[in-house]
Amino acid sequence: MKMLVLVLDLSGTFVFALSGATAGVRRRLDLFGVLVLSFVAANSGGILRDLLIGAVPPASISDWRYLGVSVLAGVVTFLWAPSIERLDHPVRLFDAAGLALFAVVGASKALAFGLNPVMAALLGMLSGIGGGIVRDVLLAEVPLVLRADLYAVAALAGASVVVVGAALGLQPIAMMIAGAVLCFGLRLLALRFGWGLPVAGSHGKIGAPREGEGKLK
Repeated sequence: MKMLVLVLDLSGTFVFALSGATAGVRRRLDLFGVLVLSFVAANSGGILRDLLIGAVPPASISDWRYLGVSVLAGVVTFLWAPSIERLDHPVRLFDAAGLALFAVVGASKALAFGLNPVMAALLGMLSGIGGGIVRDVLLAEVPLVLRADLYAVAALAGASVVVVGAALGLQPIAMMIAGAVLCFGLRLLALRFGWGLPVAGSHGKIGAPREGEGKLK
């Protein structure tokens, strides 16, 4: 179980690093700027999670593998950006994958440190959205979590699967996989169909496509 959490955490770090680096390349940052975005997008959520549950120093700064994975993703993106851009909507897809992995890992780690189920689910959500928030702030954008279709809600749903599974005594690995699939699937469906919560100043219903939405961006 400990090895699975590590593998999922490093996998989430890598795909979030790809999303940060790709966003940096699109804004025409230099190599250092791309690597900075790669690291903060990949590790901010994990650092915040570990600080809140008392797992100090955070794994992202005490284990060289997190830095190595982040730098690798940044360099790969910087050198082969055109190839990565040919993937279908890379930033959002990488972001959705990182969100799913971090949400289930965050919830599982919070439970292991003795948090109650509700707070464990919320911490899983927070660890999933933290990196994207810092990435967007550094790029002077409104964070995706505040304007996107079912972003934090998808992370909370994935984390809740892990928490409910633990409460029912179900197999934790299966619950983590199910939670990640649910989160990723919800995020992609929201991107495809424009599902989201009501927007300030509108009277749209939950789940209704918003203007300009309804497809992957």
